[in-house]
Amino acid sequence: MKALDTNILVRFLTKDNQQQAALVYKLFTKAETQQKVLFVPLLVVLETIWVLQSIYEISDKEILSAMSELLLMPILEFEAQPAIQYFITSAKETRLDLADILIAQSARLSGCERVITFDRRATRFEYFEILN
Repeated sequence: MKALDTNILVRFLTKDNQQQAALVYKLFTKAETQQKVLFVPLLVVLETIWVLQSIYEISDKEILSAMSELLLMPILEFEAQPAIQYFITSAKETRLDLADILIAQSARLSGCERVITFDRRATRFEYFEILN
């Protein structure tokens, strides 16, 4: 199995570079035809969210929609897929930072009770606690 880097998902989602987007489409089509699966590390999901927010200024709602669609693609296998699914559900119910929510859900599914932070805004989400 091969893994994808952030720039592959970004090209696929934004199509900002037509040549590279076409190569990604070809890769995905080949994987589908050959019934192969491509691995998406959790860090790639996190970085993709950051790039879409900060570089492309895509709304959280659009990012969550795109992530939901990616999860439905049978050629993609996501690391910590349950965490990503919980992240999408949680993010739709709150206005907190997407990256913080993904971090919290990943930690929770790894058996952690809370994420310790200095970020007061993050503590509005139940899985964070402030370090005083």
